[in-house]
Amino acid sequence: MIAVATADRIILEGMEFYGYHGHNAEERALGQPFVVDLEAEVDLKPAGLSDDIADTVNYADLYRSVKGVMEGPGRELLESLAQAIAQDVLDSHPVLGVRVRVKKPRPPIKGAILSGVAVEIHRFKE
Repeated sequence: MIAVATADRIILEGMEFYGYHGHNAEERALGQPFVVDLEAEVDLKPAGLSDDIADTVNYADLYRSVKGVMEGPGRELLESLAQAIAQDVLDSHPVLGVRVRVKKPRPPIKGAILSGVAVEIHRFKE
């Protein structure tokens, strides 16, 4: 099946979570903050015409999907977190595709001065 992208998106920006993810033992033991952005590709025309929530994807439900992964079992890599979020959203919601960005605002890189590190993935429903 060929993935079809839409210009319509539901966007959740700057979701903040505290999680026990990371490659280093200290990160997994002490935890740290994470910031997640999510863009769900959805055909929003039906909801735009009907003004009925039944014709769209509830952004509160999308938030709960992200929260479940971020506050769930620890993972070593940001890539794994992003993939798990994308897969959960694709499996649990009527979306065409999803873009996920997971950011670690204070990465433990000795001597580094930076505002954070992040990964971003874009996945489509198969």
